[in-house]
Amino acid sequence: MNETIGRVALVTGGARGQGAAHAEALAAAGMRVVIADVRDEDGEKTVAELNNKNLSVRYLHLDVTDEVAWARAVADIEHHEGGLDALVNNAGIIRVTPLNELQLSEWELLQKVNTASVLLGMKAAFPAMARRGGGTIINIASTAAHRGAEAYGAYSASKAAVLALTRAGALEYAPHNIRVNSISPGGVETPMNDDEPAGGTSSSAPLGRRARPEEISPMVVFLATDASSYATGADFLIDGGVTVR
Repeated sequence: MNETIGRVALVTGGARGQGAAHAEALAAAGMRVVIADVRDEDGEKTVAELNNKNLSVRYLHLDVTDEVAWARAVADIEHHEGGLDALVNNAGIIRVTPLNELQLSEWELLQKVNTASVLLGMKAAFPAMARRGGGTIINIASTAAHRGAEAYGAYSASKAAVLALTRAGALEYAPHNIRVNSISPGGVETPMNDDEPAGGTSSSAPLGRRARPEEISPMVVFLATDASSYATGADFLIDGGVTVR
């Protein structure tokens, strides 16, 4: 994938879990990667581990719910890396609460972290990518956006909104050669899912297990390269077959 050499990617929620795996895969494909997170200690540790593998990765503190912080982050990347070619909107949180017990504050937190952050990321990345002559935005959604699951109402709603933003962005950004796609993983073995019931939403998956983060990353790399040059507005399910049922 020689076309990735020298390209620049920003991965939010990159300090650990899926984000760290995606950052490693993109860097291994030849991209210069900036991982952004609020978990500074974890982020610096991940960068050190990846740098020790001779991968081009650096860390940037970013609160993805802060529009001003987004503008600063993208400006920092344009200054240090020279531009931005790919954005992976990966940052997110999960809560498992039945609807009748769901507090408005918890609902609003999920929509802010999981959905508003995607909108803010798309808005911040757009002008930088337009100046670059194009780019690709990859939004991490979830199978929760596609199927019902008890106690996941707020989370499911936040991820369904990510699908809607992806489709709208694909239409609006296409004239600028910016592609927007999403990935919907099933349950993934990451620290974020520690508060889920055993098996999470993947307990009924035909493959019978959660995914490993590195099983999602190849799709991120595909969507970040010219191999997916005609894909936009699409959602890619990687769920062990859970949505087939």
